[in-house]
Amino acid sequence: MSFKPTICVDFDGVIHSYTSGWQGVDIVADEPVTGAFDWLIDLLENTGDFQIMPVIYSSRSKDATGVMAMKQWFMIHGFPPKLLGMLEFPTQKPAAYLTIDDRAMCFTGTFPSAQEMLDFKPWNKQ
Repeated sequence: MSFKPTICVDFDGVIHSYTSGWQGVDIVADEPVTGAFDWLIDLLENTGDFQIMPVIYSSRSKDATGVMAMKQWFMIHGFPPKLLGMLEFPTQKPAAYLTIDDRAMCFTGTFPSAQEMLDFKPWNKQ
């Protein structure tokens, strides 16, 4: 069996555009981020030895209705059902090879100042 690194992908702001902000654990009101589905499909269909295993995680994930809302959102927006069945939606943040999140700073060995943290803006607010 080949190594499949787990890539933890945040849902809101990375896959779901999240332009309306938080409206509840089971309310997913916005469109997909441009290119998100194509990117996920490519990862899931990759048949090479170094296959990436994306998992979808969100603050919604700890609630069963939140997980169901994310899955329904994928279906409503036309994500291929066969590939949706391949995606995992863990209820706790998984140990991951890499995490992709719109609200995270990459630690470079230097701790950010309070002002740098307060000045942080996700990619779609810059």
